[in-house]
Amino acid sequence: MKILVLVHVLAAVIGVGPTYFLHVLFRKNQDIGELRYAILLGKKLELFPKVGGTLAVLSGLLLFFTGNYGPFSQLWLLGSLVLYILIQVVMIGMVTPKMGELARWLFNPENIIATALPKDQEEVYIKVRRLLYAATSMGTILFILMVLKP
Repeated sequence: MKILVLVHVLAAVIGVGPTYFLHVLFRKNQDIGELRYAILLGKKLELFPKVGGTLAVLSGLLLFFTGNYGPFSQLWLLGSLVLYILIQVVMIGMVTPKMGELARWLFNPENIIATALPKDQEEVYIKVRRLLYAATSMGTILFILMVLKP
């Protein structure tokens, strides 16, 4: 059981960790070159939430169904699992497609010489940053729950 808990915690940290780093990549007032580079690095970081997230959810479910926990502990575990799944939904289901939309514009040969984002792409960029803050907030709550668990 201890090994399963270790796998679960490591997978959670590896799966959520990149959401904190993405804030550095997608900060306010970047020029187009910095944003292109951020997109390239962000694509590389996508692997961590996908693999770590999947492993964390599966190991979390296994812990939940095989553990001998009291009703309050089960509620905590289930709440943490739901929170983690929500983070994955935000990151994989919402941020990734928006980053893809932004990348298509940024790497379109017609836009290579652009020096600023047009209004519609600026709105996509702002939405990505807001979603990252939502995921990071949920991740922080999740880590607090992991440390202060009952």
